[in-house]
Amino acid sequence: MAAPAEKTIHDLNGTWTMNKQLSDQTDPILQLQGIGWIIRKAIGMMTVTLVTKQYKDDEGVVHIDIEQPGAAGIKGTTELRQLDGTWREHEDHVFGAVKGHTKWIKIADLKDNDADEAYLKKGWAQETLDDEAIDAYVESVGNGWTARQIWGFEDVDVGGKKERRFVRHVVVKK
Repeated sequence: MAAPAEKTIHDLNGTWTMNKQLSDQTDPILQLQGIGWIIRKAIGMMTVTLVTKQYKDDEGVVHIDIEQPGAAGIKGTTELRQLDGTWREHEDHVFGAVKGHTKWIKIADLKDNDADEAYLKKGWAQETLDDEAIDAYVESVGNGWTARQIWGFEDVDVGGKKERRFVRHVVVKK
């Protein structure tokens, strides 16, 4: 399903479902992150759904609370992000202990001469280039991996025609 026209990076409220036909495989990334075979296979069979609530607190900081319901015998997870660049710790049953920060970014601020940032920079819709995107960085406390995601909107080729979609470009390293 294409992203509704009224949805922007400043209003991600709603339910978002990952389209596996349009996405890269998650198994190699999960394996790099130390997720066991059974859990990886269960995640691979699941429909990945993100129930998202975005709001500002009394200090004007944007929060994005994401509930990922469980399925295929896997308990769901929760992401609580605050877009102020402050480092925070989190722990869940899938990824273990992590720390990270989330902030607004201009796509133009990503460097072309850095291979990871060049990858994260490419493919965005004009609205994402003109506005802001979300930069979410997480590192594992005990497993040695890092993950950087840039969230925004992209015009994706679906069956020969372009559809506006909410996407995350992700680089995971160990």
